[in-house]
Amino acid sequence: MITSEIVRSHLATVKYPGFSRDIVSFGLVKDIEIEGTNVKVVIAIQTKDPAVPEQIYKDVRGTLEGVPGIENVELDINVQDPPQIQGNDALTAKLNGVKKIIAVASGKGGVGKSTVATNLAVALSQMEGSPKVGLCDCDLYGPSIALMMGTNERPLATEDNEILPIRKDGLQLMSMGFLLDDESPVIVRGPLATRYIQQFLKQVIWDDLDYLVLDLPPGTGDIQLTIVQTAAIDGAVIVTTPQEVALIDARKASSMFAKVNVPVIGIIENMSYFECPSDGVKYPIFGEGGGDKEAARLGVPMLGKIPIDIPTREGGDSGKPIAFTSPEKNIVSAAFHDVAKKVAAVVNP
Repeated sequence: MITSEIVRSHLATVKYPGFSRDIVSFGLVKDIEIEGTNVKVVIAIQTKDPAVPEQIYKDVRGTLEGVPGIENVELDINVQDPPQIQGNDALTAKLNGVKKIIAVASGKGGVGKSTVATNLAVALSQMEGSPKVGLCDCDLYGPSIALMMGTNERPLATEDNEILPIRKDGLQLMSMGFLLDDESPVIVRGPLATRYIQQFLKQVIWDDLDYLVLDLPPGTGDIQLTIVQTAAIDGAVIVTTPQEVALIDARKASSMFAKVNVPVIGIIENMSYFECPSDGVKYPIFGEGGGDKEAARLGVPMLGKIPIDIPTREGGDSGKPIAFTSPEKNIVSAAFHDVAKKVAAVVNP
C-alpha cells in the first residue's frame, strides 16, 4: 500500500538542479495526496529559471512512475519569482557595513580555494585608496583562514550578541577556526550549520567594508544555498585547476550560481604551472589549457593563472599570505594583484 512516507522517501532522491541537496530537505514539497493508486504532489519553487521546474517535473515524474503501486502521478508545481534585491539600500539592509560581496567557490576540495580567497582579500586591501576588506570563512567543517592569516584570537561579542570580527593586517576576519581549538571537530547538521553561517554574515559587526570576500566550502550543498539566500552576492569567482576532474566540479559550482541568479565574475586557474627557479622553464604539472576552455564554455573571463611556488605554501602555513609580498618580487603575488583589479572592476562598473 502506498503511503505519503513512501512517496516522500522517493522524492528525497530528487536533487534540486545544480545542488547536491534534495527537494524534500529544501522544503519544496508542500503536500502529498494519495487516492488508491493515484498520487498528487504539490511543489513550490522560487526561481526565474524555467529550466528548474521543468527538470524537477521530469525527475519527480520519472522517480514516482517507477514505484510499485503507483499508476498515476499528478504534479502541481507552483513557480514564483524570488524576492527582488535592488540597489545598495537593499544590500546593506541584509549585511550592514558591507558594500560589495564576492564569493570564492569551487566544486571540489583541494584546488586551493582558501589560498585564493585569502590572497584575493589581501590584494584587494592593497589597491589604490586602501579599500576596507573583510574575509569570512564559510567552511565550517574545514576552516583554514585562522591559520592562513596567522591568528587564533577569540572574537568578542557585544551586549546585543553581535560579534566583533578579528582584525589582522588591515583585514576584518571571521571563521569557525577562531571559535575552536585546532583539534576540535565541527559536528553540526544542516539546520545548525545554517544558523552559524547566518550569524557569521548578519551578526558580525562588519566595519564599513568596501569588499567582503566569502570563502565558501567546496561543493554545492546546504551552506552554499544558505549564503545566497542570506546575502546579496555581487559576484562569484570559480577556482579550479587545469585538470579535467577539477573542471567537471567547477561546472557544477558555476551551474549552482546560475540557478540562484548570482553572476559569475570569472575563472581563476590555480596551480596553473610551476616555474623552475633555476632555468625559468614552466612545467604544467596538472595539465594546461583547461581553465581557458572552461571560461570560454561558460562565457566568462579567465581572471588569472596562479602558479605553484614554495613561498606561497610557506606564506599560507606561516600566516603571511603571499599577496603581502611586493608584486615585483613574486609572480604569484603579481598574479593575485592582477586578479584583484579585475574583480574590483567587475563589481564596481
